[in-house]
Amino acid sequence: MSSEQSVLPNVNVSLENHLISVLEPLIPITDSALSTQLAQYLSEPKDIIPYDILLSVSRWSRSPAGSNVLRACSPPIDPHSYSMIALLAGTTTSPERKFGPYQPPQEPEQLGAQKKRERKAITTIINGVLSVIGSGAAAWIGSERTNWRQEWRVLFALFVAFIVAISETVLYILWQSRSSSSDKVRKYISVKKEDSENPSLPNSDTTEVEKAHHDGLRLRIQMKSTSTD
Repeated sequence: MSSEQSVLPNVNVSLENHLISVLEPLIPITDSALSTQLAQYLSEPKDIIPYDILLSVSRWSRSPAGSNVLRACSPPIDPHSYSMIALLAGTTTSPERKFGPYQPPQEPEQLGAQKKRERKAITTIINGVLSVIGSGAAAWIGSERTNWRQEWRVLFALFVAFIVAISETVLYILWQSRSSSSDKVRKYISVKKEDSENPSLPNSDTTEVEKAHHDGLRLRIQMKSTSTD
């Protein structure tokens, strides 16, 4: 199997009108297998044609036998008109598939700000984990002089660590919500700045109303001057 076929398995191409007119003369002159495949899609024109068929046509036109047959036609046919570049020009790959909307790459400033937020979030999480561990350890060491049993000391340390973990979680949620709200504010400010730098054209409805008002005023002035005369 060729590398091209392995890279593009079961890929279709839109069957445009210019592609039909180019492929139809090949039905009576190509080999039987390729002629049958072409006739299947060209006798009753469909919306798509497999990429493999176009690849077979291109290879046949580049072969010595195919080149001789094309040049022997009346008028002669240029084998280069059946190269993959020529066959795929003006076509659409996989028109029957639904692809997602194009997502443009982010600007370098946005990527830098995003990485900065990620580093800050990781630092905050690490600090929270260390705070939980440190508070639990401090509670365990501090309860050493209370003459409690080991079980009570363990429960006390776990309780303190649990309270600190809840507080750290609440603080992290608040920090996340404040960070997201600030991002929305910055985005709103940037949009407003772009709008101010590129003001829109005046409203056509307002322009028409002003024009009608001026026309009416001009007409009243003319009628007044006519009556005065």
